[in-house]
Amino acid sequence: MRQRLDDVVEFWRFLFQRFLADRAMHSAAALTYTTLFAVVPMMTVTFAMLSAIPVFQGMGEQIQAFIFHNFVPSSGETVQEYLQAFTTQARHLTWAGVVLLAVTAFMMLVTIEKAFNAIWRVRQPRRGVSSFLLYWAILSLGPLLLGVGFAVSTYIASLSLLSGPDALIGAKTLLGFAPLLSSVAAFTLIYASVPNARVPLQHALLGGLFTAVLFEIAKALFAQYVRLFPGYQLIYGAFATVPLFLLWVYLSWLIVLFGAELVCNLSSSRHWRRLALPRVLVLLGVVGVFHERQRQGQAVRYVDVQRQGWRLPEDEWEEILGFLEREQLVCRASGGGWVLCRDLEHYSLHQLLVRSPWPLPVPQQLPAQLDEAWYPALSLALQKLHGEQEVLFGGSLAQWLRGQK
Repeated sequence: MRQRLDDVVEFWRFLFQRFLADRAMHSAAALTYTTLFAVVPMMTVTFAMLSAIPVFQGMGEQIQAFIFHNFVPSSGETVQEYLQAFTTQARHLTWAGVVLLAVTAFMMLVTIEKAFNAIWRVRQPRRGVSSFLLYWAILSLGPLLLGVGFAVSTYIASLSLLSGPDALIGAKTLLGFAPLLSSVAAFTLIYASVPNARVPLQHALLGGLFTAVLFEIAKALFAQYVRLFPGYQLIYGAFATVPLFLLWVYLSWLIVLFGAELVCNLSSSRHWRRLALPRVLVLLGVVGVFHERQRQGQAVRYVDVQRQGWRLPEDEWEEILGFLEREQLVCRASGGGWVLCRDLEHYSLHQLLVRSPWPLPVPQQLPAQLDEAWYPALSLALQKLHGEQEVLFGGSLAQWLRGQK
């Protein structure tokens, strides 16, 4: 029981570290800035798609009111009025203006995909037709799915009115959870489709549920803050709604990106614990796997490294792989995976250790034994090196500064 609790604490600590290492706060700020310019184009596209289908006529405004009422704290009411006015004016734009709005909406989707690909450590983002089809599907099918869901909810509500107040109690209860269910569905779809990586549906669903619940908690806390601490109105006056709305958008993106970190680490290896070994030893172990697989004429994948006993987390694998690629020691194979692209007979261990961004371990950090053929000689060499360093740099700092060494 204690071990499981320690594992849970360690996992969430690792998750927060990944969240900060991926510069999620900077990504959330960039997405907030992009959202500020893209929200009107996205609403315009949504209204245009719904207006193209007769059965959805006039439903765009109802969906917008539903979203602002259930997903944005009360501070967004004034912003909603502004956005409605902007969207109404945008409908009268020329073709050139419409194209500009579409480009702005596409740029927002590009920024979202870049943020997600950075979390998933994607090296090759979508390009060309595949990228265009994804964005077009989101811009076209997204509003239609919203319209269908809203139409079904309206139909169920109308049935309850016709059948009496005691009818369809279960359906009305379900409608009460409609905002939460909508959030879960939306976040699940985003986590499953936006990253250019394979994401298991169950992990995307779990991340969508976690994000939706966290989103509801944040909305309630934010609304309480606005109600209990109105000092911002004394500072900004009538302009107070805008910075509050931007702050809420920023917090929303932080929640979405943290949920993405959760899904990413659930979808990747479950061996998220870091090896209790100096990074240089892990580097040599990975190079050894590459060398052995090259002798067998096979490429190396992340799973192959794990099967050889090096159960390092995926972000550590990506860091080591990036270093080896910069050193032109490995390259991507045509059929997938990675292979050595340099003769190791002409590349010394000294070159690898000097150019490595990780420090050499001291003898106290070395394990007593390691089941690798190269480890005994390396351990002895590192101990000798440490001893020579103590002899060469053993004088006091004051003596060195006085030039007496």
